[in-house]
Amino acid sequence: MPRTTASAQAAKPPVSGPAPDPGGRRLPRTLHPVAWWIWALALATAVSRTNNPLLLFLVLAVLGYVITMRRTEAPWARGFKYYLYLALTVVAIRVTFRAVFATGITPRDHFLFSLPHIPTPDWYAGIQLGGPVSLEALLSAATDGLRLACMLCCIGAANTLANPKRALRVLPGALHELGVAVTVSLSVAPQLVASVQRVHRARRLRAGRTKGLRALRGIIVPVLEDALERSLRLAAAMDSRGYGRAGTATRRSRRLTGALMLLGMCGLCAGAYGLLDATAPKLLGLPALAAGAVLCVAGLRIGGRRVTRTTYRPDPWRGAEWAVAGCGVVSAVLLFSNAGFNAAELNPSLYPLSWPTLPLVPAAAVLLAGTAGFLAPPPTAPARPTVPVQRTEEPK
Repeated sequence: MPRTTASAQAAKPPVSGPAPDPGGRRLPRTLHPVAWWIWALALATAVSRTNNPLLLFLVLAVLGYVITMRRTEAPWARGFKYYLYLALTVVAIRVTFRAVFATGITPRDHFLFSLPHIPTPDWYAGIQLGGPVSLEALLSAATDGLRLACMLCCIGAANTLANPKRALRVLPGALHELGVAVTVSLSVAPQLVASVQRVHRARRLRAGRTKGLRALRGIIVPVLEDALERSLRLAAAMDSRGYGRAGTATRRSRRLTGALMLLGMCGLCAGAYGLLDATAPKLLGLPALAAGAVLCVAGLRIGGRRVTRTTYRPDPWRGAEWAVAGCGVVSAVLLFSNAGFNAAELNPSLYPLSWPTLPLVPAAAVLLAGTAGFLAPPPTAPARPTVPVQRTEEPK
């Protein structure tokens, strides 16, 4: 048999990418980004319905589980902890403002401490600076801040799990330029996180041991320089690809598109008002909403004709996408339907002060949203190129 020499082995190209499954099973893939956004926005909608701290902490646990199970190794998938820091900051600011801008306490409140009272002028009446602070006031501020923090974490989960560049490809052609702007704005935070981590690793390699405020200057200046260079490269790339140009669209088509979109948005606003106001005429409800949606779709179709795009390997929408988006939507519907539980359990009162209860149906709805952690396909593992091994021949 012919012997394979070391030079022949070195000439073979290294194998990259995941190896094919010998069993014929489906290889790991990345879930459609729109499915993750639907799931996250539906969960944020469910969070807006409740003020129960037990349910809010359960939502945070579900978000942590899903992100741990289904995040990738991309740069934008490493920034969820910074959203948690932002959430803690929101809660702290909400509690601080409630303590400083005191509204007084009632005889039933539990007095904690008192801040120095600052007198305000007559034209600033109605707002009290300082004074007694009660436990009920701080708990109310903490739960309100926790609800907003959970909404921020839901948006952070969508940014962590969904690829923003792939989400841009599914937008209609008329919204392509707007989608580029939104994608750039959404990718700022993950890029800053990656830049800070890169600068931190470089400082550690250079034996930079300064901490605290002294290390802040050594981190901010390189990060700002990196952001400026990245913005210049992005501007040059967008200009070379014709971003912002009218193309072959005529003045008539642009005016028609703008008129249809404006009338469609007015119809959507009127329909939403008609659905929320019970005293409004029936024509301002569902008919106006449907007419506005039709006009918006027509405007998008006409405006998309002037944008010619090609998509390489479009993302499929399969059963996993339906399952992930569906579990989030069902969770929001269950919390808004008030079926099987008392609506007062979603917003427990602090008077009298007692431990909140965990309603079973809303808790099951939140756990149902957590099934996205195993309903979604596992993310693609990063490819590790194999390094060819050179064999040394023994002398005869």
